[in-house]
Amino acid sequence: MTEVVILCAFAFVAGLVDAVAGGGGLIQVPALFAVFPSLPPSILLGTNKFSAITGTAMATWRYNWSVPIHWRVVLPAAGVAGIGALAGAKTVTLIDPAILRPFLLVLLSTIAVYTLMHPKLGQNPDARSPLAQGGVSFYALTAVFGFYDGFFGPGAGILMMFALVRLFGYEFLSAAATTKVLNLASNFGALALFLMTGNVLYAVALPMAVLNVAGGFLGAHFAIRKGSRLIRAVFLIVVAALIIKILVDLLKYS
Repeated sequence: MTEVVILCAFAFVAGLVDAVAGGGGLIQVPALFAVFPSLPPSILLGTNKFSAITGTAMATWRYNWSVPIHWRVVLPAAGVAGIGALAGAKTVTLIDPAILRPFLLVLLSTIAVYTLMHPKLGQNPDARSPLAQGGVSFYALTAVFGFYDGFFGPGAGILMMFALVRLFGYEFLSAAATTKVLNLASNFGALALFLMTGNVLYAVALPMAVLNVAGGFLGAHFAIRKGSRLIRAVFLIVVAALIIKILVDLLKYS
């Protein structure tokens, strides 16, 4: 019982952080592995996915309540992201995703430096953004995002949000809302697989899902109230945390 209470607390914080800037897995997954070190990783990852996707769904709903989402464009893109995630998950059986760690470390470091050097990045929407009309470049981006999320996962939401801000001229708030929709789609395929193979510990996943939903709602609510400034700050914190995690992993497995 104590273990479930602890994990529910982590699930709440994970949902809150993930709704603002992504990266909830950095909090929830290590907590599950620490509390249940003897359980198979597949069960822990399935339990995490069950909890996380509920929080993502709530955050998506809360964003849609207050932030304009171009559903005509985003829904087809979500389908593309879902297909990309399935392809990525299949590729995991052929190639070790750990090969991406050095590349991701360089990419995230570049993103952090660029964002710090451009304090007004993502504060205001850019009229040049083609997202409202869609376009080949946007759908190609969502395909890459979905593939990466299915193949490796960590930092997927962060990379997508930065791409929307830097390449397509979105401000952080709208980018966060759009990313939640795409992340929901890319996670759905993985969860379906975990459910079909019985890799979800429901006694833990269900209460965690309730707290993750609460965190997702509050995180999206705070992000909407405080706007892009808050999202930018949390974005940089999560990027820094992910850089540290990857560095630790590289040193551990080198």
